[in-house]
Amino acid sequence: MSGFGQTLRELAAAQKSGKGVSFYSRLVNRPAGRVLAAAAHRLGLTPNQVTLVSAGCTGGAIATIAVASPTRPVAVGVFAALVVGFALDSADGQLARLTGTQHPSGEWLDHLVDCAKLLFLHMAVLISFYRFFDLPDTAFLLVPIVFQGAAVLVFFGGVLTEQLKRAAAANAPVAPPPAPPSTLRSLALLPADYGLFCAVFLFLGDHDVFLVLYCAFLAAQVLFLVAFCVKWFRELSRV
Repeated sequence: MSGFGQTLRELAAAQKSGKGVSFYSRLVNRPAGRVLAAAAHRLGLTPNQVTLVSAGCTGGAIATIAVASPTRPVAVGVFAALVVGFALDSADGQLARLTGTQHPSGEWLDHLVDCAKLLFLHMAVLISFYRFFDLPDTAFLLVPIVFQGAAVLVFFGGVLTEQLKRAAAANAPVAPPPAPPSTLRSLALLPADYGLFCAVFLFLGDHDVFLVLYCAFLAAQVLFLVAFCVKWFRELSRV
């Protein structure tokens, strides 16, 4: 236990900045990922192996959404698998920083799994809607398609913006230290947080409630997509 505690302390000292991160990720997902990263370190797992375990948890949840009748027990299982998968998604990067094994191939694998998660999660919801839901109108089958497009664009735009800014910073003078994370911004980002979105699947067995919540998160995702695109374009225009 002493070794585990020491690993936790080392991980706590190697955290990324909380700037631009929602409250859920800062207060729930990263701490949970830290515990999982410490456990993975004690087990001798590599960051890439943790990424693959994360993909397995999320993939199992996605497959269940697509093939199983959405009852309340199924909903709890799906929620748990999604949450653990998301925490492991944080753990792989923390483990890489702890062990000094960050590598472009690991970052590539992590982003590939993240993109696949967004593609197939909403695809599974579409299948579930078609097979199991008594929708008010068939037009609601378009909702997961739009959600999938918005989520992938937010993910791709954020990753590409980060890479372009990183490349520009490599040839720029030393930048000032980043500003501390804003509490107000962290709260404002909650509707776009994947971890909070996972909680919607707790209501997968209550079809009407799930549909309302899913549509509400879609509306938030579209609004954030527009806001993020404007923000990213302005930031890159100043590079």
